[in-house]
Amino acid sequence: MYKRISIDPKICHGQACIKDTRVPVHQIIRMLANGDKIEELLEDYPSLKTEDIYACLDYAALLAEEQITPIENAV
Repeated sequence: MYKRISIDPKICHGQACIKDTRVPVHQIIRMLANGDKIEELLEDYPSLKTEDIYACLDYAALLAEEQITPIENAV
């Protein structure tokens, strides 16, 4: 489904990662949520491309879309 995201039980304990790296999707999403800019991430991780960052965002959106729990009940 995602050309730039991989899930392999032998890499990062099966966490979703950017393909051919050991950079977990959640790490990129958290850094963006904390205010890091895409340009900064690309400098910090020179093996990544802009499309990798967008793939992480798309993957996170897909997971959020699947969640049905109302936000007021989530803790």
